[in-house]
Amino acid sequence: MRRVAVVVPAHDERELLPACLAAIAVAAAEVAPLPVERIVVADACTDDTASLAAAAGATVLTVAARSVGAARAAGMAHALRHGPGRLWLATTDADSLVPPGWLRWQLRHEASGADLLAGTVEVDDWAAWPAGLSAAYEQRYRAGVSSQSHRHVHGANLGLTAHAYLAAGGFAARRFDEDRDLISRALAAGARVVADPACPVRTSSRPRGRAPNGFAAHLSSLAVESVGIG
Repeated sequence: MRRVAVVVPAHDERELLPACLAAIAVAAAEVAPLPVERIVVADACTDDTASLAAAAGATVLTVAARSVGAARAAGMAHALRHGPGRLWLATTDADSLVPPGWLRWQLRHEASGADLLAGTVEVDDWAAWPAGLSAAYEQRYRAGVSSQSHRHVHGANLGLTAHAYLAAGGFAARRFDEDRDLISRALAAGARVVADPACPVRTSSRPRGRAPNGFAAHLSSLAVESVGIG
């Protein structure tokens, strides 16, 4: 039977994780009766992230890696416990909201021959940042997006076949850029990689992120460079 697994790494995400899982549940309902397993990897959590995930009906793994790459890898390994046959692996972040048609969009690309699909993100709220940053960010981001493709990489909006994942060697235990690293190895392994901007995921713009050199760090750097706020 065709299967889908969605892996969500989470470090102290009690505030944002419930909404993330609810959004994934809506996306899963749109591909019913196809089975969709939501897997939350609670990584070095000091709050009730794990219990909230379990209450929402997700499969919960606990690790102490303090590494988003290791957390994603643990979730993928669990999804693969029954083998890679007809399995599509998707991943997003605990501070992100996938749109209702997210999984349907991914599976359409799989049916068209994509081995790996990279999507884009939209920032949910700029209230915590200085005026002018949103315009600077959007200008730079949109420069890398065309009507049918883009050059961005986000762990918050990624999917691939289980066979392509294994051929690439899986996520490395990196604290950041684990998504770029995986795509580079997938390309080297001969995977057909598609970058489609048509189904963006809404992501948090919180100033204090969970991964070093992650999205929050990128926004902080851009604020200094473009807005002059240190």
